[in-house]
Amino acid sequence: MKKNSSSEGSLKQSFNHWKAEKYDKALKKASSKKMEYTTISGKKIKELYTPLDLDGFDYMKQLSFPGEYPYTRGIHPTMYRGRLWTMRQFSGFGTAEDTNKRYKYLLSHGQTGLSVAFHLPTLMGVDSDHPLAQGEIGKCGVAIDSLADMEILFNEIPLDKISTSMTINAPAAVLWAMYIAVAEKQGVSPKVISGTIQNDILKEYIAQKTFIFPPEPSMRLIVDTFEYGSKEVLKWNTISISGYHIREAGSTAVQELAFTLRDGIEYVEWALERGLDVEEFAPRLSFFFNAHNDFFEEVAKFRAARKIWAEVMKERFKAKDPRCWWLRFHTQTSGVSLMAQQPYNNVVRVAIQALAAVLGGSQSLHTNSLDETYALPSEEAVTIALRTQQIIAHESGVINCIDPVGGSYFIEKLTDEMEKDAKEYIRKIDDMGGMVKAIELGFPQREIADSAYLYQKAVEKKEKIIVGVNDYEMEHEPIPTLRIDEAAARQHLARLREVKKTRNNAQVAEKILDLKKAASDKQNLMPYILSCVKAYATLGEIMDSLREVYGEYQEPITY
Repeated sequence: MKKNSSSEGSLKQSFNHWKAEKYDKALKKASSKKMEYTTISGKKIKELYTPLDLDGFDYMKQLSFPGEYPYTRGIHPTMYRGRLWTMRQFSGFGTAEDTNKRYKYLLSHGQTGLSVAFHLPTLMGVDSDHPLAQGEIGKCGVAIDSLADMEILFNEIPLDKISTSMTINAPAAVLWAMYIAVAEKQGVSPKVISGTIQNDILKEYIAQKTFIFPPEPSMRLIVDTFEYGSKEVLKWNTISISGYHIREAGSTAVQELAFTLRDGIEYVEWALERGLDVEEFAPRLSFFFNAHNDFFEEVAKFRAARKIWAEVMKERFKAKDPRCWWLRFHTQTSGVSLMAQQPYNNVVRVAIQALAAVLGGSQSLHTNSLDETYALPSEEAVTIALRTQQIIAHESGVINCIDPVGGSYFIEKLTDEMEKDAKEYIRKIDDMGGMVKAIELGFPQREIADSAYLYQKAVEKKEKIIVGVNDYEMEHEPIPTLRIDEAAARQHLARLREVKKTRNNAQVAEKILDLKKAASDKQNLMPYILSCVKAYATLGEIMDSLREVYGEYQEPITY
């Protein structure tokens, strides 16, 4: 923000007078103890922000207009005036039949996209009849073992009209192949289906830990999906580079931002090393962020993310197509911020977080349900969560103006500082040789662990107040929760047995052998995985064949 020296001096003099004669004196009267004001990430916040904090601020270079580089104010010129964000509630439980009913319920109540939550055995690439799956079937998501399950999951849901996101990582290529096969059975071309596979293995090594293979073959599989998608499934986002789980593990906002974007850089580098054209695969890269409690810090994080990614793609990777510069992202409100104590407080937390995501310019949003500290969401709780988005969209007025917080001295200073701090982390990881090397050294894992420890200490000392947990406590009545009947597991296992009994097992064995041979070579594995899926090979059988070739990853111990 350009200022002449005389007006700047006058403003500085006026500010110092206000602080000494008004603020400091009033604060001394009002406060019995000195408080330190920080964001939830521990960043110190000044008492007031003015043009003095934006010295040298260049509007066109640092902000510009919506839909124009560096996209600080949004990647589309109209933003929500042109199209609302996709309301995509993350959902899955029990059998495919149970979840199909929930999807139809949500769509009938105004949800505009689907998001599949898979149960833990599916996330880990094992079938529901595996010994490790006992007691887990359908408990934390929907059980999907074969194409037969996927057909039921999307029964009577038109895949040419609905966008679907699937939260799956190590076995992402297999679940994507199942979805493609279901679309084809509906008579829908893979070229018109739209959606996202999370497919982000780096954040698994960093935070969520549902990895299977070592980094190199895992990255190969991801680049295979990039390559296949850019030719055969043109409207599909083949990765959702995810900061969400990094934040849930205890990172700060800056660490979430930096590690996520550096993961993105890593994926681009591996794809370019394969020989892929950045102009072909980069427009389908997408991101996934957490919306935590600190409202302004979160808004600044989203704005800084767009700005950094645009610069990375334009300057570092020399992409020419502006679509390569766009950071398109989904947001989920913070699961770790939800509390079991006084659970209806969670409705308020989710509303604040969702509003931050909207003001930050998210293209897609999931709002958590108030009961998720106890169980998967009940129908009533998930309806409240969806209504939260709809009230923000249609009653709050925040969609009327594009980037209504733009130009705030506080927001612009936070955005600028977030950008600088994230770039410093990216530089450190570059110096280590990239994110795979940094993960092997345990760098992001240690940084997150340290941040989580410091935050927990602040909570225990009441330096950070969590309403109903470390202050304002009170007793509350138990709330009704969703319970998964064990009959769901029996029903699902019966179908799995029937699939294995009635399919052409000789054909399955042949397709699995073809996949293993391709995995030992350098061919793209997607066509082979798709052939296995269409023969009704199970997820576990496909992943076991790859385990035989690649082995399983053992995480090194870090301190």
